Amino acid sequence: MTTTTTGVLDRLSALADETRTRILLLLERSELTVSELCRAVQLPQSTVSRHLRVLSLDGWLSVRAEGTSRHYRISRELDPAAARLWRVVREDLSDTQAARADRVRASSVLEARAQRAKAFFSSEAGRWDHLREEYFGRRADLQLLAGLLNGTEVVGDLGCGTGQLARLLSPFAKRVLALDRSEEMLELANVRLADCGNVEVRRGELESLPIEDAELDVAILSLVLHYVVEPAHALREVRRTLRPGGALLILDMQRHDRTEFREEMGHVWLGFSPDELDDWLRGAGFVSVRRMELPPDSDAGGPLLFTLRADRGATDSTLELQDRGNRT
Repeated sequence: MTTTTTGVLDRLSALADETRTRILLLLERSELTVSELCRAVQLPQSTVSRHLRVLSLDGWLSVRAEGTSRHYRISRELDPAAARLWRVVREDLSDTQAARADRVRASSVLEARAQRAKAFFSSEAGRWDHLREEYFGRRADLQLLAGLLNGTEVVGDLGCGTGQLARLLSPFAKRVLALDRSEEMLELANVRLADCGNVEVRRGELESLPIEDAELDVAILSLVLHYVVEPAHALREVRRTLRPGGALLILDMQRHDRTEFREEMGHVWLGFSPDELDDWLRGAGFVSVRRMELPPDSDAGGPLLFTLRADRGATDSTLELQDRGNRT
């Protein structure tokens, strides 16, 4: 009993000063630095710092360091007695003239903080894409999109090449199967993916995938279908590996006439028209085919690209049942 009473009295001592309660009222609403608090309560830094030290030692504050600045906020882990005491104090003092004036000035401080960001974007808008690429790389947006996965999916990166996409997807998926027919590509993929414990590298052909029926939640063909001699057959094989309700994602080239890609890079197909790919997908049993042509990248020298999603559907197609019967 004595320990509890002493604790309450210590808490009362920390809250006995009006300036400290004004600071806590502000820090309950927003995270602020020392200089921002000084402007809000209109007191010198030495005074504000002294009161922050008392509140911190008494457990009222949480502190976050960011570079050379320290950001203060009322603690979210107050013990029950302190939380009850603070509710009483807040109810009594939050509507005083001083507290209202502090809130107005704090709002102005936060608006000034926002204006600094707005001023940056206003002055650097023309360079923003370059700056973002310089600081974060060209593939930062793709990492955001990978977060659309729930972490429960098994994803097949079919035609994985050197494993760049598989590595990107690894933190967001339950398991990733990275498959390619080229031993040389897979050697590089194994090095890149060595520390990705949930990625399995396999060698195989798209027309005869070393993947069990309904093993995948998502199958990805990223700039690979134009190397396949019989895309219609490969798409039927991909659908076999998808669970009911699974999806196929395709990134590939729009139809073009640049024959040098066939001669120099071994492309079998010079891109794909919407109609022919739609026919192949629906013939393979896919439903809800949605295609979007992508805007050109000013730094890219290749043909225009498209992205496509096709859903496996909830039931097996007649063609798939026939193929399964032939295999048995």
